Amino acid sequence: MRRTTRRSFHPVPAVAVGALLVLTACDTGSGDVADRSGPVDEVGGGDDEPDAPQEPEALVATTSAPAETAVLVGPGASERSVELSRALFASAPVVVLAAPEQQLQAASAGAALGVPVLVDGEGVAAELERLGAQAVLALGAVADPGIDVVVPGDDAELAELLGVPTTTVDADQAVAGLSAFDPSAPQLLVPADGGDASSSTAEPDGTADPDDPDDTDAATAGPDGAAATEAPPAPLEADLDTLPATARPEPVAGTAVLTSGEEDDLAALGTALAAGATVVRAPDGDPRSSAESVQAVAGAAPQVLLGLGEAFGDAETLTWRAATAATGVELPGGGQLVLPGKTYVALYGTPSTGALGVLGEQPIEETVTRAEELAASYEGLTDQPVVPTLEIIATIASSSAGGDGNYSAELPVEELRPLVDLAGEHGMYVVLDLQPGRTDFLTQAKHYQELLELPHVGLALDPEWRLRPDQVHLQQIGSVGLEEVNQVVTWLADLTRDNALPQKVLVLHQFQNRMIPEANAVDRSRSEVAVLIHADGQGAQPDKQATWRALHANAPDVEHWGWKNFYDEDVPGPLSPEETMTLVDPVPDFISYQ
Repeated sequence: MRRTTRRSFHPVPAVAVGALLVLTACDTGSGDVADRSGPVDEVGGGDDEPDAPQEPEALVATTSAPAETAVLVGPGASERSVELSRALFASAPVVVLAAPEQQLQAASAGAALGVPVLVDGEGVAAELERLGAQAVLALGAVADPGIDVVVPGDDAELAELLGVPTTTVDADQAVAGLSAFDPSAPQLLVPADGGDASSSTAEPDGTADPDDPDDTDAATAGPDGAAATEAPPAPLEADLDTLPATARPEPVAGTAVLTSGEEDDLAALGTALAAGATVVRAPDGDPRSSAESVQAVAGAAPQVLLGLGEAFGDAETLTWRAATAATGVELPGGGQLVLPGKTYVALYGTPSTGALGVLGEQPIEETVTRAEELAASYEGLTDQPVVPTLEIIATIASSSAGGDGNYSAELPVEELRPLVDLAGEHGMYVVLDLQPGRTDFLTQAKHYQELLELPHVGLALDPEWRLRPDQVHLQQIGSVGLEEVNQVVTWLADLTRDNALPQKVLVLHQFQNRMIPEANAVDRSRSEVAVLIHADGQGAQPDKQATWRALHANAPDVEHWGWKNFYDEDVPGPLSPEETMTLVDPVPDFISYQ
């Protein structure tokens, strides 16, 4: 075992550096590598003058493109690094092996060299054997791999070994730095807060140095004599002054590796870059979550995706979410998720009349302008994008039964289409509001499927106007049961997934708990849909606040909420934008004006 003081590291000769960084992809063929077991032979060129030694042939790892999308659920950095190495490499004569705190340097080194990156831990020895590794670049205090090691003393020596410049990266930008890493212009990325790539003998938390007699007991026993934190491995002695010359492998085709941004993914991302896979940062494990992740997936158009960590769900979930992201279509405000992360400010009403709200008080062109101006009044009051929105009453509660007997007048799609299209052209969101009378919400929602297949159109259910067979409007306040709401959730989610559409909002209007008695149990498991409860109370501000609190108490688990300001019915008047954002707690995601 090589567990003695590391001998001095010798800088790599310039000729070796040049051979090391051969950045042109090589034909891996059968995956054979050059024999590095002995010195390079000199070929005689004459009796008096020897020829120069031959340049050694570069060693090349063999990549292996995964066959299908998968989520790698290793709980930590070591497990994920091993899993991704197995997924992307069939063999590798050279491997980077790092302590957890040296992941950033290791990842950038592996990306520069075109070799897998492993984090010291269980399973690493078996993976080194599977890869057929002949030499290891060891960074930090790692267990003896049992093969030749090169041990740079610090970041400066590592950069010299690689022949690349050094770039300092803040800790919270490490994943972003790797996501933007260009292997054709490699750099050594080092953390701004230290964590030098040396075989340190103590962890940052103060774990003892096993070579220091004064610290040995502290490293092996706790105050009661029981075993405490396991001591880190002793520093390795370098077997080689330099790594064998390497060349980048043939890149895997059509493969993307997705990270939610966890620090435990850093080493695995180095392996992804080394293999030539596309790296995509998807916050919260969802490639739809940001404009950057949507466009990255759309640009790469991968056939196979590998998600790092349980945040990505299962392979089926990752597949359909990525298919949606691959369309490149974004919602107003960016990305493909309606919520969280945006504030919606809406005009409410119907284009056929001004009697039902301010949306219909002017021609549609002026309606769009008014909505944009209203939303602009909220700019600066939140650090989120403010999205101008139209909530259009598509089916209107009626005092008469009508020809179909349902006490609801359904506006034709062709009557609504001009305003819906104009809003989309102006980067606005649209919500279609249903007042179904004696029919059910799902039946009416299906009537507007053509509009709901547009990316910028969501849906609202207004239970006040959902009647039983013996009820009429304005004599009773309607209500809806959980089963009917969940039928709409399921239908809308399936529609969204089947058409690779961005997430839809489903607004549930309420001003009394009995309108949706089981609101807290509404199905929120389908991430194709974001469920939002909208408080519709009007009148004196104290009463509105009391309604707000009562609705929250009835649905404490619902994440997204909306608030309505009435121009004429609120007393002493509607809250100003500043008051809405400061007096309504929690701050609403959706604010409408009627």
